[in-house]
Amino acid sequence: MKTKHLLALPLMAVLLSACTATTSLRSSDPSLAVKINDDAPLVLKNPVSKTYKATSFGQYRFRATQDGMEPMYGLIPLKFNSGYLVADILFFAPAAFYNLREVYPFYEFDVAKGVVRYKKNEQDQWISYTPTAAEVARARAYFNP
Repeated sequence: MKTKHLLALPLMAVLLSACTATTSLRSSDPSLAVKINDDAPLVLKNPVSKTYKATSFGQYRFRATQDGMEPMYGLIPLKFNSGYLVADILFFAPAAFYNLREVYPFYEFDVAKGVVRYKKNEQDQWISYTPTAAEVARARAYFNP
């Protein structure tokens, strides 16, 4: 019985660590700073690598500021984890409440144009995303209570 407990602990650690994703945050302007949820603002003079937890129902709100411009607010686009869904169904269905979406590997913020660009692979073309008015309002309320 004790051996089963010893084997279960590393397995749980592996499963929990699989519920994070690392992303590279970039900017079209070296003076741009981005604040995501409660994290400290990151100045994107150079690409910054950051790890975020996977989520099913949560959002990553951001405020991007650039010298001489109004701040940009919105939600970071997240990708759907079909592989996690299959694993959740096969091994532990309640995990689906925590890990169905995660950050894309690459983001670029452009306050001047009001867009967030993202892509899955380095060689892919950027996909441009403009936050909706509702997303902007929700993020603005989060950062300016």
